[in-house]
Amino acid sequence: MSKKPRRPKGTGSIYERGGVVIGQYEIQTTSGKIKRRYIRGADRKEVATKLARAIADRDCGLVYDAENMTVAEYLDRWLDAIRGTLRERTWQRHEEISRIHLKPNIGKVKLDRLSALKVQSLYRLKLDSGLSARTVQIIHTTLHKALKQAVRWSLVPHNVVEAVSPPASSKKEILPLTEEQVNALLQAATGEGLEALYVLAVTTGLRKGELLGLKWQDIDLDTATLRVRRTVFNGVVSAPKTARGNRSVRMTRKAVHTLKDHPMTSEWVFSSRVGTPISCQNLTNRSWKPLLKKAGLPQSTRFHDLRHTCATLLLTKGVHPKIVQEMLGHSSITITLDLYSHVLPDMQEKAVSAMEDILDG
Repeated sequence: MSKKPRRPKGTGSIYERGGVVIGQYEIQTTSGKIKRRYIRGADRKEVATKLARAIADRDCGLVYDAENMTVAEYLDRWLDAIRGTLRERTWQRHEEISRIHLKPNIGKVKLDRLSALKVQSLYRLKLDSGLSARTVQIIHTTLHKALKQAVRWSLVPHNVVEAVSPPASSKKEILPLTEEQVNALLQAATGEGLEALYVLAVTTGLRKGELLGLKWQDIDLDTATLRVRRTVFNGVVSAPKTARGNRSVRMTRKAVHTLKDHPMTSEWVFSSRVGTPISCQNLTNRSWKPLLKKAGLPQSTRFHDLRHTCATLLLTKGVHPKIVQEMLGHSSITITLDLYSHVLPDMQEKAVSAMEDILDG
């Protein structure tokens, strides 16, 4: 009896066991290991067709093997791999979301077994627990980014999060300070160690991290300009948030005056007692909150509201939105107009009034 001819090397093999026809072939995983995979069918013809297709996919690089990893194990490897490739604050947010929300709920699920239904159920669970829609959106963003990389690494064939709908959130209302509140705040800050910081925050609209990232070399008191070159978050120095974030900003006379009186104790304009940048947490707890109380302003007022206040005051005084965009460092004027659309009706009224003056004249 003649033996059946062997299949060429690399094309796998077909055999029968217990009445079931089985096709066998080998793949190389992303870690370099050789693994066997199996295909089953009703007869040799069906298995041969499936086997040929699987081998063709393998040879084209379409091999997906999560190596029995759980979602938790994968998230740890992903976080380790991306650290240093993005802003530290962004990495910390991804790490917190993974540790607090993802790993406790879907961490034990095998990566290649994670389904859109499981993810959608996670979002529902988080909303029912009292989390805001915005927080669940951030969870969605982190998981989507993580699984997008898993696809690139050929661990899974597709990103299941793309089939999941995150909750919609209503646009958060911006509550800028009124002119009276601004004056009360700056009056309360007069003589304080960080008076110049608050004056700059109100008059330039710089972000908290941009203010804390200022060095004396960025300040030109003669020309009343400052240069935003970096941002600081809890001791970590990084580039500005956007490409337009690296910008020059003109200062008011009041800002120049307070900076001239501000002590120069280190290279940083606003530094701690040991000469390092002030941490955001210390600024909030040791200076901002007490200042709000001293000024008689709501404790719910955020430091970031000073940025909104600056933009709103400028727009209501007729400053062109393009100038406001450049001062704030927004990547496009669309962002500025969208954020401060509440000011536009007043601007339109002024435009109509100006047109009426022209026509009446």
